[in-house]
Order: sequence, then structure tokens, then C-alpha cells
Amino acid sequence: MAAGIATGLSHRTVAYVHAVLRKAFRDAVVVEQLLPSNPIERAKRPRKTAAEPGTVWYPAQLAAFLAIARGHRLFAFYHLAAYTGARRGELLNLSWRDIDLDAPQIRITGSAAVIAGKRIEGTTKSGRSRTISLDAETAQVLRDHWKRQAQDRLKAGPEWKGTDDYVFRTAWGEPVHPDTVSSLMATLIKAHNDKHLDSALSHARLHDLRHIHATTLLLAGAQVHVVAARLGHADPSITLRVYAHVISNQLAEAADIFAQVMRAAG
Repeated sequence: MAAGIATGLSHRTVAYVHAVLRKAFRDAVVVEQLLPSNPIERAKRPRKTAAEPGTVWYPAQLAAFLAIARGHRLFAFYHLAAYTGARRGELLNLSWRDIDLDAPQIRITGSAAVIAGKRIEGTTKSGRSRTISLDAETAQVLRDHWKRQAQDRLKAGPEWKGTDDYVFRTAWGEPVHPDTVSSLMATLIKAHNDKHLDSALSHARLHDLRHIHATTLLLAGAQVHVVAARLGHADPSITLRVYAHVISNQLAEAADIFAQVMRAAG
């Protein structure tokens, strides 16, 4: 029965339906004593499969997107998302105290979301914090962002509403709403396409920047466990499942790589 429900539905929906039915039948057995046993206890939910990556731009396409985003006050958000692979909520929860521009690196300690109009902060998806190294260019992007944020604070004056240390805030100091950065990405893509009809960018979601980061690293030869650590995957096997297509391509090239090494040695 559960397998039939799963068709076309998300894993979360399937899990919710399974839980509701399990409780209803349990009540029918224990409370109402209408049934001798709970049939749902014998119905296994389908296993959650790793999500397939969405649109994956080539590096040149990502560079084109970041070029159009550079003129926006939230450019640093998109740059950091692309260059670290961090999730949306993790970046919106990021505080300046979590950033070491001398190392340079950032520490992901939690995640933020908005539920029923209220900002909710919690742990990362894996429940663990992690440190992500930064390149010199990204460190400079963050320095420039800090300066711009300081200018926003001075301009707002007494109207400044920031009482926190968040890296990404509105021009008046409040935390950026998650929907803002998601919808803005579509706006920026359209702005690029309006200017460059001959090199239009395909539609991509904000989460696809995470996939671009991982795919680019894997194609460049980065080890799976290194990519997994940057993405915050609890187990490298998750990375193996999600990016199996990329890793398969590398495996196919392994024979040629080995042969090239041996020819060079001879």
C-alpha cells in the first residue's frame, strides 16, 4: 500500500501519510478495539532516495551569473553559495563571528528558515557544524560586503533594526528572508538573458549552486570525502549516491589515466 502512495509524491508526504494511518489504525486496535492488529505496522515505507542534481551550469555560465549579480547588494550571498556549496539556510544563519578572513574560512554552525512568518533557527541538516575553507577572492568579497553593510548601518541611522551579527541582512538591518534570495536569483538570470540573448542562461534554482560547486570539484579531481565534508554530508556515501553520474565518468577515465602514467614512466 505504501509503495502505491509513493508514486508522484515527495518522501515527506509519504512519511506523513504513513504516520497518520499508523496512528489511526493503532487507535482502532488499542482504543476502540475494532481490529485485532494494526496492518500499517507491516507496511514498510519506501526508502528515501538521494535527490538528483538539478541544472548544473558550466563554470563559464556560473561566472556569467555572478557577473550580473555583482551589482546587487546581496552579491556576496551568491558568490559564497557558489564557492562553498553551503545551503541557503546555513548562509542566512551565518554570523560575522563565524568568519575568519585571515585563515580564511567560515564555520557553519546552524541553519535558518521562516515558518508561518516566524524566523526559526536550528541545527544544520546533519546536526553537526563544519568548517569550510575559502579562497582569497571570496575572502575579499566578504570584506567588501562588510564595508557595504557598515555603510547601510550609517545610512539607516536610528532606523537600523539590526540587533544581531548576521552576515546577510536587509538595507535596514533585518535578517534576509529565505524567499528573497531564491526569487532574486530568477530575477538576476532574467537580467542576464535580457542583455545576452546569444548566451542565455538556463533556469536554475538557488540550490543548484550547491550542485555546481560539488560537480565542479569532482570533475576537477577532488576526492569524494573532501567534497562531502564541504557539503556537510554526514557520510561520503551520500555524496556518492547524489553525484554518481559524475563519479561514473571519472571511473570510465581511470584506465586512460593509469595508462598515461605508465607511458610517462616508460
